[in-house]
Amino acid sequence: MKPLNRVILIGLFALIYRGGFCQTTHRPFELTDLRRLVSLSSPRISPDGSRIAVVVSRPDWEKDKSKAEIDLFDIAGGSPRSLTFEREDISDVRWSPDGSRLSFIAKDPESKKVQIFVMPMNGGDPVRITDSKTGVDEYSWSPDGTKIAFVAQDTVANPKAIEHHEDVFQVTDNNYLVRASVQPWHIWIVSAKGDSARRLTEGSWSLNTDQGTITPLAWTPDGKSIAFQRFPDVWFGNAWHSTICVVDTNGRKVTTLVKEEDSGNPEYGPGSGILAFMRPRGGDQNNGNAVYVDLNGKIADATGALARNINNFTWLPGGRALLLAGENGTKSVLWDQPINGPAEELHLGDVQPGGDVSVSDNGVIAFVASTPSHPSELYTMKSVNSLPERLSEFNKFVDTLALSGAESVNWKGPDGFDEDGVLNYPVEYKTGQKHPMVLVIHGGPEGASTLRFSPLVQLLAAKGFFVFQPNYRGSINLGDAYQHAIFRDTGEGPGKDVMAGLAKVEESGMIDTTRIGISGWSYGGYMTSWLNGYYPDIWKAAVEGAALNDWVMDYTIAFYQTGDIYFFGGSPWVKDYWKIWREQSPIELARNVKAPTLIMGDVGDPNVPIVNSYEMYHALRDNGVNTEFFAYPADTHFPHDIVRTTDIFSRWVAWMVKYLK
Repeated sequence: MKPLNRVILIGLFALIYRGGFCQTTHRPFELTDLRRLVSLSSPRISPDGSRIAVVVSRPDWEKDKSKAEIDLFDIAGGSPRSLTFEREDISDVRWSPDGSRLSFIAKDPESKKVQIFVMPMNGGDPVRITDSKTGVDEYSWSPDGTKIAFVAQDTVANPKAIEHHEDVFQVTDNNYLVRASVQPWHIWIVSAKGDSARRLTEGSWSLNTDQGTITPLAWTPDGKSIAFQRFPDVWFGNAWHSTICVVDTNGRKVTTLVKEEDSGNPEYGPGSGILAFMRPRGGDQNNGNAVYVDLNGKIADATGALARNINNFTWLPGGRALLLAGENGTKSVLWDQPINGPAEELHLGDVQPGGDVSVSDNGVIAFVASTPSHPSELYTMKSVNSLPERLSEFNKFVDTLALSGAESVNWKGPDGFDEDGVLNYPVEYKTGQKHPMVLVIHGGPEGASTLRFSPLVQLLAAKGFFVFQPNYRGSINLGDAYQHAIFRDTGEGPGKDVMAGLAKVEESGMIDTTRIGISGWSYGGYMTSWLNGYYPDIWKAAVEGAALNDWVMDYTIAFYQTGDIYFFGGSPWVKDYWKIWREQSPIELARNVKAPTLIMGDVGDPNVPIVNSYEMYHALRDNGVNTEFFAYPADTHFPHDIVRTTDIFSRWVAWMVKYLK
């Protein structure tokens, strides 16, 4: 389902060879290779553009944890240098404005809470500068580098009473898994050298929600105020009513800067001081995220000509242009977007960047990206006019494997839409062969399938399957009109889009049309359930993970609550909207299902509560469908640990092998 910033990425593919795919004696990608994949996050380039710090995480199979460290890369060359050792929960790397210090968040061994640490870059150990009783959730350096503002959750006001079980709480827009009253998050300020922190904001409103919806703090260029996204309360269900406010760092006065709801991610342009922020285009939740700028008191959509979803943005030097990240068709791309004028897509070749991009004062760019045939690595560009260069080799072992080839597929869909998806070929495919196929449908629905390395796809292709990843209305890669088309048409319309893509792939003559399986997680699970019941004679196997099967139940107990209303226009509990919520719930089609169906989910999933899966499991089993259901004791939407992730992929692939091979 949909996170507030609508950033959902699904990956994939490998090297294509005309007339057939590369044949090799190398082994394919295997489940044990998941343990070797290194992930990178929080890439941050130094102000002078000479060095990049990045969080590097490696799975530890024996302890079922992730070992993370901060590595430092010199752009001029040389091996990376590790800056941290045996620290837990490392995240949010930041450079001081002058580049002399590096800061990060990590768990403090004494308090067991995550705190801010500052490290001098001329030598010396990191020093903890905060002592928040609840930990730190976000922070930002002041322009002069003397102070750091951070966000922390309030402490419980009456701990002794709660210990005495005086702990009843009022149900409002919280999800059904909430077990206690949740306190709001507010801004504090501390010396960059470490000292007693000073509180800046307070109240029942919040800078974060129970689902971690916080966005960065933005100091004004003069360092006298801090802009931030203000939520009306702590519940994600009301996050759509956020505004942008500013607090005076001396007087603690809070003023509204942007009153339009669902505004967030404020950032001031370097040099220009222009405020930029994100908001669904035109305030319509069914449109993509746009980047707005405040030009002399007049708010304008700087990305209006693109008319598509923007995942993230950052300012370019001079504060007159923005660097945007998003999807364009089956590619993940970056755009150079002037505040006045058309955007220009950067030339990235087959490099597929993530949304977290860092730019130095002189325009050097750093980001994490994958390619169709290689997992995530660290990349840099000397400027927006340069080509990307790969700096790291953390996942070099993948280059020795036999990987699946892939290609973009385009078709004309129902209602006149130009649609697309990605088709992966079986490893060792030879021209003229027919193979079974598995559909892997992305989540969101505001997600997109792009030409990006995907372990799951490689595992399926290694077993001899074609793997088709169709995009469908609601996806964020084909413009606002396509994304908006899911409004009041959450199942049948997207289902027709998928089926049109399937028909296009079948035209190639390569697919064994008697052996097709369907699968997906989250909204991909919803689409699997819907198609499994709407077109029951097509599928020979199905895998649905964390599937939203009942819209009414989802609205009632999931964490987005009122956030679901934008799909339909009104509550499922009032007369005018009663019928549509129920008609577009896949559970209504459960009696039609024929395909053997594997169901999986996390028991503590607040996003798509596992009761959705229990409902479908009993509906299918009671109607004689071959069904198995496995639950993971985790409080997440998808398990974050390597052991459970491996188990999910293993069952996913094995189910398809069992019923399609």
